[in-house]
Amino acid sequence: MNTRIDAYSTEILPKFVKYFVSADRVLAGSALAETTQNLVNIRASQINGCGACLDMHVKEAERAGETSLRLALVAAWRETTVFSDAERAALELAEQGSRFADGSGVTDEAWNNAAQYYDNEELAALVARISLINAFNRMNVMTKQAGGSYVAGQLG
Repeated sequence: MNTRIDAYSTEILPKFVKYFVSADRVLAGSALAETTQNLVNIRASQINGCGACLDMHVKEAERAGETSLRLALVAAWRETTVFSDAERAALELAEQGSRFADGSGVTDEAWNNAAQYYDNEELAALVARISLINAFNRMNVMTKQAGGSYVAGQLG
């Protein structure tokens, strides 16, 4: 797969991505559990077909101690027993927040379910995390950024 554009050959993309990375750092320091953030990043990236983000987030989740079983089952989370009810609520919110064009956006049922497990700070971080990973996914898919070469921890 050939990348459509070398982001570092432009003036705008490195500046633009710098703000995405800054937003990511804010979320990394939020009240939302790292495990949940990793699962949401992976699920949204699966939905959006972003190989670069999947490569990064699967490897970072492994580095953070996530099990290979749970990583293998993220795409089929509804049919598994390995995720907590809170994680399942976050994954549902991530799916609905990534598939606006497929339905009615985020349903009240999905939101209310997530609100049973997450306080307002965590919900805010969850919304921001879902929004940010979708933005990263779209940029990487449009420019054909390939997955496979990411080294866990390479970005600090």
